[in-house]
Amino acid sequence: MADQMKILVLGAHGVTGQEVVKQAVAKGHHVRAAEMKWPEDAPPAGHNVERVTANVIEDDLGAIVEGVDAVISALGVPGDPKTLLDPPPLYTQGTRKLIDAMTARGVKRLVTISASFVVTHDRGPLLFRTTAIPALTRVLHQMGEMEEMLRASDLDWTAVRPGWLLPEPLTADYVVVPDVIPEDLIRTRHADLAHFMLHCVESGEWIRQTPAIARPEAEELSSSFEVVKEMLA
Repeated sequence: MADQMKILVLGAHGVTGQEVVKQAVAKGHHVRAAEMKWPEDAPPAGHNVERVTANVIEDDLGAIVEGVDAVISALGVPGDPKTLLDPPPLYTQGTRKLIDAMTARGVKRLVTISASFVVTHDRGPLLFRTTAIPALTRVLHQMGEMEEMLRASDLDWTAVRPGWLLPEPLTADYVVVPDVIPEDLIRTRHADLAHFMLHCVESGEWIRQTPAIARPEAEELSSSFEVVKEMLA
């Protein structure tokens, strides 16, 4: 088991964030789980989980960063068309505030979600490339700006670049390569992404790098119809 750490998880109630929290606690870590607003019907926090609220765009993040060993950001924007056309500055203004808070509190390690599609649109079936990717343009642009902010910072950051995310169970059997997912892959499971992000925090690997993560999936999970349907759901 890895040495026990105190980890701040941003976006802790999202699909990837819940997986990060669950897997981190199972490994004996203490988690400070942050969300902008916790739903009233959220299940109890559970052992070794401290819940906090934080708006990364507006709030001073110093208090939630204080005393942690690392930050895992599983933040993401909703996939509805209205939000994608005018996404909040989550990856730009939010990243700047997070960098400032971590620097001021002496917290160095940050692992965050980016996307392979920041640097290439030549992945996945043709329908996905011509339908989903254009709709994500503004979000992907923000992610690119986020990566530039991280490069200019003094943090020990890792910006993980998954493929199109898939809500399926953990496999811990995935491909990790520098920068861009392989041409023959398109999907990344939320649970596998969480597993790899936690591994980066525990191991100290991939510092100041942009590893890409994906895995082969069944045709019915990787087809143009399936990935576009998920986006429009």
